[in-house]
Amino acid sequence: MSAGPTSFSFPALGTTATVAVSDPEALARARAVLERELEAIELACSRFRPDSELVRLNAASGAEVEVSGLLLEAVRVALLAAEASGGLVDPTVGNTMRSSGYDRPLTVVRARDGRLFRPSFEPAAGWRTIRVDEPRRTVRAPRGVELDLGATAKALAADRAARAAADATGAGVLVSLGGDVAVAGEPPPGGWSIRLADDHAAPPDAPGPAVSVLSGGLASSGTTVRRWATAAGELHHVVDPRTGRPADSPWRTVTVAAATCVDANTASTAALVLGDDAPAWLDERRLPSRLVRLDGSVACVGSWPAEAA
Repeated sequence: MSAGPTSFSFPALGTTATVAVSDPEALARARAVLERELEAIELACSRFRPDSELVRLNAASGAEVEVSGLLLEAVRVALLAAEASGGLVDPTVGNTMRSSGYDRPLTVVRARDGRLFRPSFEPAAGWRTIRVDEPRRTVRAPRGVELDLGATAKALAADRAARAAADATGAGVLVSLGGDVAVAGEPPPGGWSIRLADDHAAPPDAPGPAVSVLSGGLASSGTTVRRWATAAGELHHVVDPRTGRPADSPWRTVTVAAATCVDANTASTAALVLGDDAPAWLDERRLPSRLVRLDGSVACVGSWPAEAA
């Protein structure tokens, strides 16, 4: 992925974080804003940090838990994403993520002998079982239900960081977190050029089309990168909440442009779960999208620019 005239990348949240600015003098300040936002979102929403708020919430055994404003926002955003997607993107998949083997950072999961781990799967409890009291700033999940905010929290961090960095610097800013892209402020002439690939870590000169983004968000969801071995075969991280199993999708990557990165990521994840019905679902919502089939062929939806064969 290439983006903007001046940028800096570093590892964060188990992926690669990139901040780009239209004014080179704004880079250091924009980077500092992004780093603060990432530390805050990880402390609030990580499933893997023992000191995170989410770990404490998941361990509450059905009790009501007072949370920070950031975790409250992250849970609210996850529930709105579930509602907007008709439950295709559901934060109550934490149990099945853990029991399928994704119970530690992916580097740790991949390092162990997956052949010794037998996964199990269970349908999501359902996002409507989560109770949020905004005035009292509390969240309650039923006993035995674990939240996983991975489908939305990273995109939320991208949206928040891009806005905050643009406000702090007065420059145009792009933030990319593992393929979840948010832009804010005045873009560079011609917009932000973003190269698409199945793997967000691909080098800027890797094969793949480039698109120009002027505002809002762009997100790619896929089934080819976050994978791990188990005794039942290789699994991936995009879960169908209806079954609790990895989505059996004809698409290996879906990229969506939307008003925010959260909206784009919600739609791209839902499209993978929907499978063959995804193009019509995306078109109905007027979301420009690019879907890559398992054989590498491409389908474009809405105003997404057509590609040469």
